[in-house]
Amino acid sequence: MRKRLLILALISVFGMAGHAYISGRNMGKAPKEKKNEVLSKEDKKDKEGVVDLATEDKNLKREDIDQKYKWNLKDIYESWEEWEADLIRAKELMEEIPKYRGRIKNDPKAFSELVTMENELSKITDEIYLYPYLMRDLDSTDEVASKKLQEIIAIYTQYSATVAWINPEILEVPKETMIKWIDENKELEEHRFHIMELYRLQGHVLDAEKEKLLSYYGQFMGAPGDIYKELTTSDIKWNEVELSTGEKTKVTNSVYSKILSTNKNQEDRKKAFEALYTAYGDNENTYAAIYRSILQKSYATVQARGYDSTLAKALEGNKIPVEVYENLIKVTRKNTQPLQRYVNLRKKLLGLDEYHYYDNQVTLVDYNREFEYDEAKELVLKSVAPLGDEYVKGMEKAVSQGWLDVYETPNKRSGAYSLGIYGVHPYMLLNYNGTLDSVFTLGHELGHTMHTMLSSENQPYSTHGYTIFVAEVASTFNERLLLDNMLKNTEDPIERIALIEQSLGNVVGTYFIQTLFADYEYQVHKIVENGGAITPDILSGIMDQLFKDYFGDTVAIDELQKIIWARIPHFYNSPYYVYQYATCFASSAVLHDRITNEKYTKDERAEALNRYLDLLKSGGSDHPMNQLKKAGVDLTETETIEAVSKDMNALLDILEKEMENLGKK
Repeated sequence: MRKRLLILALISVFGMAGHAYISGRNMGKAPKEKKNEVLSKEDKKDKEGVVDLATEDKNLKREDIDQKYKWNLKDIYESWEEWEADLIRAKELMEEIPKYRGRIKNDPKAFSELVTMENELSKITDEIYLYPYLMRDLDSTDEVASKKLQEIIAIYTQYSATVAWINPEILEVPKETMIKWIDENKELEEHRFHIMELYRLQGHVLDAEKEKLLSYYGQFMGAPGDIYKELTTSDIKWNEVELSTGEKTKVTNSVYSKILSTNKNQEDRKKAFEALYTAYGDNENTYAAIYRSILQKSYATVQARGYDSTLAKALEGNKIPVEVYENLIKVTRKNTQPLQRYVNLRKKLLGLDEYHYYDNQVTLVDYNREFEYDEAKELVLKSVAPLGDEYVKGMEKAVSQGWLDVYETPNKRSGAYSLGIYGVHPYMLLNYNGTLDSVFTLGHELGHTMHTMLSSENQPYSTHGYTIFVAEVASTFNERLLLDNMLKNTEDPIERIALIEQSLGNVVGTYFIQTLFADYEYQVHKIVENGGAITPDILSGIMDQLFKDYFGDTVAIDELQKIIWARIPHFYNSPYYVYQYATCFASSAVLHDRITNEKYTKDERAEALNRYLDLLKSGGSDHPMNQLKKAGVDLTETETIEAVSKDMNALLDILEKEMENLGKK
């Protein structure tokens, strides 16, 4: 039942179903939305987590690429005829399920039949939705796939209104009676966790008629997010600049990111910054109005369903204590010294009189090594050896059987993600270009893929989907292992510095910036809950103060920088989401240390590894805080959050030493 409601929520917010686990990478460089059942878009993003949906020139044609580097979608369906057969079966189930209304509250057999049918329907809709979804990601001009997607969304949205009675009717059964039913019906056992979750959350479930009424507003409630997407993609007017080289270019999100990361001329970076942020600033009142409507919508839902606050509502579904969110902000605010040290070091090494936020991406050294994909694949495979032979064998399988679509081609979706289909296998989308960042993207997404594979192999369908709260642990853990292995096996000082920069950028972007953004969301939602006004000046004022709080006086805050709130799609599409990047990053830091640090005994490291693998195998069979605690991570403890700052200081020590050694040569 919970999964069905999640799908409907995703349709309303994103305009699409959400059985997939689409991960993103580099949210600071880029956010990573994620959950085995949630859509998180990992398109091309800059260090502020901004999505660039523009299609780049891609000269490589799909027909010229060896099949071993492309998806095998026939693992889902051999043809559209097979797909149509499943669509017909889904429609049959959608007609049959409503017939159980009024029967399940008194009849355990009827209830068991309903649960079995809903389970079957959910599996089928996974496949009939994701088959055209993947096709469209390979070719955005695929009209057939686009029409099939729209057809499924319309069918499922209509179906939702016919089954709004299910959860309220289940809750008419006393909890003790339901436990007895589950004990006596083995087919219900795999659903125990989610059924009990329904009882835990029953105070927020309305009666059948009210649930049905709210279901009619599903797509409408997603309208502000749709408007934001159109304003930032279809209707935004990009500004042109002339760089010091004489080159003239329109500064889109992707061009901006490229200039900031590769252009050594600070004045050029400033021009790109001003051009891009002016494009957003020109519509700041509209962005503020859109965001205000999203904040008001969230608070209206809180009031309708009886939550204490918007934050409590966002966290209660996964039983995350509010204190975890508040503790993340509190501890990070007290441990910004490594962040400020990082900026001061960059300012010195780059020879800048004044350091601006647009100086945060330019590399310290020129590192242009290109990695062939097969070389990158071997680097990643070797790096995960500390996780054991079975893990390595699983990854070898993942990279060799049509699970990855590797190269950029015309009309292919940008970025990277990993998406799981239960009973089939995960699918990974890449746009591999041979850079160091592409190598780390491969390692990151394979972490998600292995998490999905291990979960699916060890959990029934009903509990295979893990939460966003644990989703980025495996991916960032893999990146740490890749860094370890590459540093261990290179003597090239330039490469060593580039690797450390890569890692430090992840700490800044995935941990510090995302916590800053989480701090912003916390403050802004409080304003609405307390009846306050939301204007562009108020939003910019909060962001201005946050950058001062986190960066101190190390960064000169430009007036346009304050409008960054208009550029972050997560604020508009998935409120209270970004904090999970930071908590996952902190969790993987603790786990990586316990599995690889030789200060622990061999037996202690082996035990830590087993507990970590058990985490990956546990799917969504428990609350994520419990899952992490079993693995050895307690996010209520200050030390867990502080571990990231300690890691960053250690990396900065290495960077200073490497730069000093480089200067001596």
